[in-house]
Amino acid sequence: MFATKDISKSFGKLVALSNVSFEVAEKEIFGIAGPNGAGKSTLFNVITGIYPPTAGQIFFKGKEITNHKPDQICRLGIARTFQIPTAFHTLSVYDNLRVGAIFGAQRPESADEVIELLGLNEVRDRPARNLDLYTTKLVMLGAALATDCTLLMLDEPMAGLSMVEINKFLEIVRQINQEKGITIIIIEHLLDILISLTKRMLILSDGQVLYLGDSARVTEDRRVVEVYLGGKGGASRAHR
Repeated sequence: MFATKDISKSFGKLVALSNVSFEVAEKEIFGIAGPNGAGKSTLFNVITGIYPPTAGQIFFKGKEITNHKPDQICRLGIARTFQIPTAFHTLSVYDNLRVGAIFGAQRPESADEVIELLGLNEVRDRPARNLDLYTTKLVMLGAALATDCTLLMLDEPMAGLSMVEINKFLEIVRQINQEKGITIIIIEHLLDILISLTKRMLILSDGQVLYLGDSARVTEDRRVVEVYLGGKGGASRAHR
């Protein structure tokens, strides 16, 4: 369904990504992890048209979308969230979702469907500025879903949440994937979460592919333990 081929991105002399290639199957939940500064968010920004790649190609549903603009990519069926929760603070929860619906598939009724899916009816008319962190993240997720996307990209969606909230969010992610058939690519720092959620994952380090393969075997890779987990004892820390 989705693939990158030798994607590279440089900012002047700084090489943020170097020859990153991976594929994602339809209806898969695919994980991306790596230490700070590894290039994870830069990769998302290149895929979604915020940054043009320095080199390489991006494919979606068999067609090349390299150098497409963000609005074009959204209308093709790719939507994303950001590390920092983003919403229109003066708008209600419902109107935030309507923005996504109108901007994406131009189907306003999808906002109502997402309100039901995410259980946001109680705060439907509340201004986004009056929401807690977890609910703000749900609104950002809802605006992405309201575009009628077929590929959803989540950039560290559980950062700052409690374990109770993380577990609730994980259930929502699984529901979106299983009931709606939406393909998901998720960036997450906590490897135990990615291992439980995905079957395959990509580990980036210094903008390069460090590991690409089965999620269940990632902590067996010596390079991952050394670079991402901090050497000796790292594998055990990955499951905390």
